[in-house]
Amino acid sequence: MFREMRRKNQLLPHEEAVQILKNATSGVLALLGDDDYPYAVPMSHLYQDGRLYFHCAVTGHKVDAIRRHGKASFCVVAQDDVKEETFTTHFCSVIAFGSIRIVEDEKEKRAAITALAQRFSPGRDPSREIAGSMGHMHMLVMDIEHLTGKEARELMMQRKEHAR
Repeated sequence: MFREMRRKNQLLPHEEAVQILKNATSGVLALLGDDDYPYAVPMSHLYQDGRLYFHCAVTGHKVDAIRRHGKASFCVVAQDDVKEETFTTHFCSVIAFGSIRIVEDEKEKRAAITALAQRFSPGRDPSREIAGSMGHMHMLVMDIEHLTGKEARELMMQRKEHAR
């Protein structure tokens, strides 16, 4: 169903791809938008238990796209170091593919927004802000069905050198 990566020698181990999703603060969510045009939008996220969580307004392009077609991808670029002298970049990125939906269950929605808020504001109690915004926002959840991470060969070689 999902394509294998063409350059398998640049494939990151699954655990490293997951770690990138856990550590990154944002990425680009891609959906099938109006008139079947791709719609890609930067989003903050939370990775938890094989899922990605996002929050958004209750109306708009994202919500319409998700209601129309429940498949999505999410891309995180962990490193992008341009090497002018060699006409290349030393990069590290992850792409997750999966099904996305609006969280309808209030308990799940509250737990997800609380976890997202605590991720970005650790040590602060978000309950008052969350209580005031529950009716004005959606939580989105993407069940990851396929995950790939890719890293420039040069970075892979550097890591191997440091491991010695």
